Amino acid sequence: YSHTLQITEPDEFDIMLVMPVARLQLDECDDTGAFYYLTFKRNPKEKYLLKFLDEDGKLSAFKMLEALREIIKREVKNITRNIANVEVTVKRKKPGCPAITLQIKTPTAEISVDIILTLKLQQSWPPSTQDGLKVEQWLGRKVRRDLRYESVYLVAKQNKREKVLRGNTWRLSFSHIEKNMLNNHGSSKTCCESDGSKCSRKSCLKLLKYLLEQLKMKYPKELDKFCSYHVKTAFFHCCVLWPNDTDWTWGALDHCFQKYLGYFLDCLQKCQLPHFFVPQYNLLSLEDKASCDFLSRQINYQLNNRFPIFQE
Repeated sequence: YSHTLQITEPDEFDIMLVMPVARLQLDECDDTGAFYYLTFKRNPKEKYLLKFLDEDGKLSAFKMLEALREIIKREVKNITRNIANVEVTVKRKKPGCPAITLQIKTPTAEISVDIILTLKLQQSWPPSTQDGLKVEQWLGRKVRRDLRYESVYLVAKQNKREKVLRGNTWRLSFSHIEKNMLNNHGSSKTCCESDGSKCSRKSCLKLLKYLLEQLKMKYPKELDKFCSYHVKTAFFHCCVLWPNDTDWTWGALDHCFQKYLGYFLDCLQKCQLPHFFVPQYNLLSLEDKASCDFLSRQINYQLNNRFPIFQE
């Protein structure tokens, strides 16, 4: 697999636009424990946000995204006036998509940048996260405690399970914690440092991400339900299942990759992939059974034929 790991130049970027807010009241809006309605406590400091409340006094992700979109459109006009040979456009809105996407074209490249509206709250994590982030065996108890002291991040994300899509739901986001875990992924704390020994964890994640990307390009309709977050979540669960650096030696990359793949296939078969931080939230539901079976078949085919898709 080694040549697969450097294959693709990154052409998609995510930027979180973070707005600090002192305190908000979080009310779960369904049984996932990941989606919330937000309301202000008495006399909020952030008076400028009051115009984004809906008629029930909930902070409307939809209204805030619309306002942000207008600001970005205006700025993009200014930018393009001043830079030669660069064409920047704001992509049309996709329903339920939390991001505002910029297409940037230069004579030599084309990239897309997702700008994600994010609130950063100075308060403790909600109760639904209590049994998540089970990293004690892998990263240690102290690391878990420190990570849970980090702020709460919420992204403007439409909850698809809502009966009426009003655009006032927010979803917990842990990408700052995920980044931290990916950067400090060793149980021995020296893993992959210049003088430490290299492990295969990140390479396994890259390979499965690439495999899914390629399959999605081949079967966009059938695999529409899947995204790299599924692969990443399964990865974190595997790091917990096999917590030691000796479980992920660089020399055994193919063995490690196949174990990780086996775990992912197991999740697909059961339609069961618990969110790593909000364990009651299943990222695959039984109504996605057909999609899960389809992806499962495709991955098995790749596995049994020594990954022809990596050779293409």
